[in-house]
Amino acid sequence: MGKITFQFNSYLNYKRKGINVHHLHSPFAFDLVRKVVNDRRRYPDYQRIDLLRKQLRKDLTEVEVTDLGAGIGGQDNAPSHKSVAALYKNNSIRPKYGELLYRLVKYLQPGSILELGTSLGISTAYMAIANPGASVITVEGCEGIAQKAKENFARLGIYNVRQEIGNFDRLLETIIDRVPKLDMAFIDGNHRKDPTIRYFESCLLKSHNDTVLIFDDIHWSKEMNEAWNAICSHKSVTLTLDLFQFGLVFFKKELSKQDFIISY
Repeated sequence: MGKITFQFNSYLNYKRKGINVHHLHSPFAFDLVRKVVNDRRRYPDYQRIDLLRKQLRKDLTEVEVTDLGAGIGGQDNAPSHKSVAALYKNNSIRPKYGELLYRLVKYLQPGSILELGTSLGISTAYMAIANPGASVITVEGCEGIAQKAKENFARLGIYNVRQEIGNFDRLLETIIDRVPKLDMAFIDGNHRKDPTIRYFESCLLKSHNDTVLIFDDIHWSKEMNEAWNAICSHKSVTLTLDLFQFGLVFFKKELSKQDFIISY
């Protein structure tokens, strides 16, 4: 089965199985979906990022790009050149999901946030702006893209982000060793099964009862779907929410084991 066919079938399955907030029996999940996932308010902070998006769409500046992600067997590709506008179009998080990241951070108020996959820094910005008191570490494999993200943080007046540049597998262990605890992680990088599971297991080392892990593109491919199912089945996980593009993972010991597919 080709990737496009797999994604199409996965989406049909998601639409068929997705439930709304009134079918949730977990009080925590009910409140999270009602107050965060289904929140349709337009926060003023969205406008700041929307303005940056408009600028990036028109930016024809070329960036040297080295892709360390899926489809290359874990090897660094020879660098190419792409415009900022092309990078924005192909790699930046959609407003619907970026705004969801913002609301999750605003609601859960994590003090320590880790992101794997900075790209141009749009997703990072949503999280950093939502809680200016948080410490945000974001990792990007490509130095040229990371430099553009740094410029974008300066444009938005964001100063609570620390950037790390390099291969996730080479950096993650050191980063995890250095942080006292991990309140939230957004995993949006190497979209393959084994690396995704490794990142999950690394995050577990500093996770606690109130940690949330967010995985992007959980139905992007058969491999990512298998990775998501493996994460859902882990003994430490007590609650998962499948929003089709995002998968949310919780470890609250007071909850009984439940996996929900949420219409979003």
